[in-house]
Amino acid sequence: MTDFVSFHSDPRLEDPVLIAAFRGWNDAGDAATFAAQHLSSSWAGRRMASIDPEEFFDFQSVRPEVELTDGITRNIRWPENEFFTGKTSEGRDVIVLVGTEPNNRWRTFVNLVVDVARKMDVRLLVTLGALLADVPHSRPVHITGTAMDPELVTKLGLSRSRYEGPTGIVGVLHDAFSKNGIDSASLWAAVPHYISVTPKPNAAVALVRKATELMGASVDTSTLELATRSYEERVSEMVASDEDVQAYVRLLEERSDERDREEAIDPGELPSGDSLAAELERFLRDRGDGS
Repeated sequence: MTDFVSFHSDPRLEDPVLIAAFRGWNDAGDAATFAAQHLSSSWAGRRMASIDPEEFFDFQSVRPEVELTDGITRNIRWPENEFFTGKTSEGRDVIVLVGTEPNNRWRTFVNLVVDVARKMDVRLLVTLGALLADVPHSRPVHITGTAMDPELVTKLGLSRSRYEGPTGIVGVLHDAFSKNGIDSASLWAAVPHYISVTPKPNAAVALVRKATELMGASVDTSTLELATRSYEERVSEMVASDEDVQAYVRLLEERSDERDREEAIDPGELPSGDSLAAELERFLRDRGDGS
């Protein structure tokens, strides 16, 4: 362990699962980090460790923020990558990493995460992500689950990832865990690209439900569901105010329903890994800026 990681507690955990989500490219609509924060809060997460941002961020790109703690005192809040420990209601130990995708030294960064995982005897990593996609807000959120290990694919009912192309810190993290013999799975939510409302709690709910299903755990999602209802009302009002947007949403609904019929996708099941690849490639084409 290097000086880049600071431990704030030294808990004794048994076979913990590590759940990770990062702000930035992997977090459309803040859905992934919103879900991870909800899981940490629901499981009474306590701050265990943090990664020093100094070596991993370009502070002109990801700027620190000034905040007032008592209305007077000004503090600087730096980009965070923090680990929290908690326990599910079923008694399983969990570590939740909520952070920001770094700008620099990705290999060093992911090796630090691997080091923390090995120190805490983590056997499984589950990452949460969200991508902008041509999907309607009025249909259930599709979650794609992938893994590289064939045994884990079968055990957890996921799909074998065959994606090739640009990746984010999540992809690099999975590669590092695989090389260190630690199982990993990846969950991705598809969120509508035409809606600017953030965060997107409906996608966060879908990620939370699938993550806890994989773990055999449970969590209260009532607050997320309440936020989802408010979100859906706001979006419906926005769509109703623009005839062009209404027509576009109807087109997306038709495509979504047709795809579900053709592929016989149950909204509660996971689409194939190819769906994730197609949505990712579309996202990159639409951005077209090399981000």
